[in-house]
Amino acid sequence: MPLSPRLRWRLDQIRKKLSGTFGGQREQPRPKLCPACRTLVGATATRCHQCGASLIFSLAAASKSLGRLMPATSPATYGILTLSCLLYFVSLLVTVRERGLTAPTGGLLGLFELGGISVNVLVRLGASLPLVDISQVSNLAQPWRFVTAVFLHASLLHIIFNMWVLMDVGPMIEETYGSARFCFIYVTAGIGGYIFSSSTEHLSVGGSGALLGLIGVLLAMTIGRRSAGMQALRNRLLVFLVYVAVLGYAMPAVDNFAHAGGFVTGFILGKIMTDRPPVTPDARKWAYALGWATALVVAASFAMMLLWVRRTT
Repeated sequence: MPLSPRLRWRLDQIRKKLSGTFGGQREQPRPKLCPACRTLVGATATRCHQCGASLIFSLAAASKSLGRLMPATSPATYGILTLSCLLYFVSLLVTVRERGLTAPTGGLLGLFELGGISVNVLVRLGASLPLVDISQVSNLAQPWRFVTAVFLHASLLHIIFNMWVLMDVGPMIEETYGSARFCFIYVTAGIGGYIFSSSTEHLSVGGSGALLGLIGVLLAMTIGRRSAGMQALRNRLLVFLVYVAVLGYAMPAVDNFAHAGGFVTGFILGKIMTDRPPVTPDARKWAYALGWATALVVAASFAMMLLWVRRTT
């Protein structure tokens, strides 16, 4: 009676195992693929000869695995967008639960109050506070607020405008610098903005400081370059900065200090960092390290915020 193909395959597997157990000829190891760049490497290799990534564990491989869960284009930009919108809806739900729905006042002011978040809720969720305060709640005592405030927003119009700017300039910068370094630039510029804002005794939230940091990066890229495209981009950026300055002067609620701090931080980063994606193994290694370090800082900041909220409620 002939054996089925499946049964023959199982018998072959058992035979190979028994052969290896009792000293028979072992199956030779096969070549494998690098988890970072998918290059075929030797069976006994511990590091990829193409990209230099470790075949045991590497940030590059972990980043590739994480990237499969994100959109193919501008994953970091969409990740920041998702986190900011998620935190806004959480803060809105907490606000509604605490004080209920409040009707906005009439006129233009009512438009800015639409979907407004309670100040108490923003403080609990990680708003940036004065650097030094007589109370125990301050950015000096809780430095994680420099990070969490970047992803919080105070009203519906606030987050709509900021996310519109993010989706306008974010993909361009992410394509130029790579996703990992883009995350580092965005968060670092936001921290720089809130350090300046906090030192001037402001309570503030929003990603506008980080967004002005992206504008600073773009402006730093265009300075010293005489091509028509770079000159046109520089002119557009200067016009945008004038609009932001006028808006900040006309609206007292706008945190001009966070804008200025974020812009200066981004401009400095734009002058220091090379404006092209990392291509060498060492450059990719440092880029992945910056990206993962930024992600860990953001995760740790929100973890400390949750611990503080749990301890104080």
